[in-house]
Amino acid sequence: MRIYFSGLGGVGIGPLAEIAHDAGYDTCGSDREQSLMSQQLAARGVTVSYDQTGANLRAEHTRAPIDRFVYTAALPADHPELQAAAELGIIAVKRDVLLGEILREKHLKLIAIAGTHGKTTTTGMMIWVMKQLNLPISYCVGTTLSFGPSGAYDPASEYFVYECDEFDRNFLNFSPYVSLLTSIDYDHPDTYPTRDEYLAAFRQFIEQSALAIGWARDLDPMGLMQETVWHLQSDEVMKFPLAGIHMRQNATLVAKAAEYLSLCSNTRSIELLATFPGTSRRFERLADNLYSDYGHHPVEIAATLQMAREISSDITLVYQPHQNVRQHEVRDQYTDCMQAASTIYWLPTYLSREHADLPILTPQQLIANLANRDHVHIADLNDELWQAIQTARANGSLVLCMGAGNIDAWLRDRLITPS
Repeated sequence: MRIYFSGLGGVGIGPLAEIAHDAGYDTCGSDREQSLMSQQLAARGVTVSYDQTGANLRAEHTRAPIDRFVYTAALPADHPELQAAAELGIIAVKRDVLLGEILREKHLKLIAIAGTHGKTTTTGMMIWVMKQLNLPISYCVGTTLSFGPSGAYDPASEYFVYECDEFDRNFLNFSPYVSLLTSIDYDHPDTYPTRDEYLAAFRQFIEQSALAIGWARDLDPMGLMQETVWHLQSDEVMKFPLAGIHMRQNATLVAKAAEYLSLCSNTRSIELLATFPGTSRRFERLADNLYSDYGHHPVEIAATLQMAREISSDITLVYQPHQNVRQHEVRDQYTDCMQAASTIYWLPTYLSREHADLPILTPQQLIANLANRDHVHIADLNDELWQAIQTARANGSLVLCMGAGNIDAWLRDRLITPS
């Protein structure tokens, strides 16, 4: 099978392209500009183009017929490559449809990590444990790992570990062998207009799983009481030497799965996860007293701040809300989620996939119900904010920069070329 990946420089498509290449498929693709991922793929022999006008796809199809055109939900319907694929009669599929094909063809058992929060870290933990046990492993995770590529295929592997995302109902393409449910709140209003629809999708996903392991607080209200659903109680959280309650909960899920699959004992899981190096943008230490985190939901914010409090009693939070459409859904949840922060710098919302008819909520509107709003400074990504961050670090404060937008890239650029 010959596969063309549109947007292969991104964290969603890129790892899948790595997997396809490892699995022996003829792989090529494109992106708008170079990235670390696209450069890595090119170095491994994948044909990469930075022309997305449709001309490259036509040229590749002429050279050798393309069997699948793979894209994400972020690709607009009028994208030139998507239109070219239709004109050429190439089967166009989203990434999870293709991954499902690969899993079936390679006879891999899926270990799926799903949930509103904590998917990436928990997936990283599962991968880490299996690697430390020297087990052959195939996997895909939506971030950068310090201990391996973001996506990999080993022909000797029995299992495939996957960060299974609910956005665009992606996770409903799978029937996992084992599913780990990190948490179930409410998110992605652009896919699920109501909380009931969101919960219904998770219920369907769990029912499609041969075994699901999650927390009773999430599963009990859903009425899922069959033997193939393990409802873990809060007192079952294992004593991992990891900062953060949610980190210890995520590690417990991994240990339970490892025990069920007869990979190792709980004691061995505790030993292995004590050395877990973490993943990119999940409470990632960039420098002394400076951390970057992907969190952009009030529940995630509170959990990450709780973890930070186990390390420092003085926390400076720099927060960039993500998506205006999402802010309309969560604005009433900005109450006590930031109480662990001594100082807060609140940035304008990072805009992406917005509804044109929704008014843009201002920082002043979003902090209206915040319990410690007196600690908030309205800020922008500029020299003044960078100086405030530097001063806080110098004074011993743990600075946590949080958001799923461009705050992380801005931060890394400043560390390389401070102004």
